[in-house]
Amino acid sequence: MSIESAREHLKQWGRHGDVIESRSSTATVAEAAAALGVIPARIAKSISLKTECGAMLILSAGDVKLDNKKFKECFGYKARMLTADEALEATGHAIGGVCPFGLPSGVDVYLDVSLRRFATVFPACGSGNSAIELTLDELHEYARNKRWIDVCKSADQTPAMQSMHACTKDVSIE
Repeated sequence: MSIESAREHLKQWGRHGDVIESRSSTATVAEAAAALGVIPARIAKSISLKTECGAMLILSAGDVKLDNKKFKECFGYKARMLTADEALEATGHAIGGVCPFGLPSGVDVYLDVSLRRFATVFPACGSGNSAIELTLDELHEYARNKRWIDVCKSADQTPAMQSMHACTKDVSIE
């Protein structure tokens, strides 16, 4: 059912027919990259987190990890991941297919600046074997991005480099 809600959401822009359904799993970054023939970093990974009012999604490049210190500086509280059951209940999408499309109202979406390295990225589309290729402008619009943020670090980033970054509150796409 979740892929249908994502397709219905994408209909507003005439992009529902562009959803890619793979024969193999796209549920993890590595699986999605292999199935789509792209580097893992171009997979727009959905991170589902708890908020005081419910849930939020952060989409980041597939090769980065959430930086708890940067998240707390940006949002003022500690990041807490949703469980698989909580993610399904809050977003309507099961883990492996969580995406920013067809979400219930009240689930805020944020895009991490780690995505800005690419002209196009591949977010999931509601199932463990789906994705769509979007430009950053399209992702920003279709996901109803609240704002661009900087809350991730690469897996090899040193603590000294981490402290050089701060939450980006109002960054526009150039």
